[in-house]
Amino acid sequence: MSELVKGMLEEDNEEEKVIEIPLPNVKSAVLRKVIEFCQHYQEEPMVEFKKPLKSGQMAEVVQKWYADFAVADEQVLLSDLILAANYMDIKPLMDLTGAAIAACMIRGEITDEIRAIGAKMFSPVDPYENVI
Repeated sequence: MSELVKGMLEEDNEEEKVIEIPLPNVKSAVLRKVIEFCQHYQEEPMVEFKKPLKSGQMAEVVQKWYADFAVADEQVLLSDLILAANYMDIKPLMDLTGAAIAACMIRGEITDEIRAIGAKMFSPVDPYENVI
């Protein structure tokens, strides 16, 4: 699912070796949401959807679980999920979070979170910030 993790596991393919995977750019609360997404995706893959979106309602684009997941909660912002999905190279999560931003824009909602996404995407990142 994560091309970053997959690549690291393939590099160190010894059976008995414990592999540490550094994720300095992913906060623990965000990682929990990423794992939740990946586990659900294994059980029920997200449907492919046409891009660009024609609707601002995520429930019309993807299954209910994914639509609900895309709504940011208090601890994990959508911007953090986008950055984690990008860093960990998880295409389905990138698609979902990108679609959620597009849906907000279709509805005409330019929220502080969407502004924060732009600020985070285009600002330098300290790889040692928020180390787990």
